Amino acid sequence: MSGLTSYHSGRVAEDLVAQDYTRRNHAIAARRWRGKSGEIDLIARKGDTVVFVEVKKSRSFAAAAARLGQRQMDRICASASEFLSGEPLGQMTQVRFDLAVVNSVGALEVIENAFMEA
Repeated sequence: MSGLTSYHSGRVAEDLVAQDYTRRNHAIAARRWRGKSGEIDLIARKGDTVVFVEVKKSRSFAAAAARLGQRQMDRICASASEFLSGEPLGQMTQVRFDLAVVNSVGALEVIENAFMEA
């Protein structure tokens, strides 16, 4: 896949995931939020919980899920910590880290609490 095709494919996957969270009564707080530690694909809110969502697209759910490694999880956790510094409860805010995987036909699966801060 060329870089531009991959970029657009990723954007479409993020749009699908954002629509799914919206359908499930989450408010999308940010898309492609960038802090000093890196980028978070989607940040959603449901009640008092802030949900950090990493979106992965590949030919299958398993292949997409396999693309999330420990280094990336650590980076997402560091970015989440930066985001939380602007929240009223700061680091005491209720959070969840989800992985949303999208396959080659546009079907998606959300794995809630896919990883926890180490």
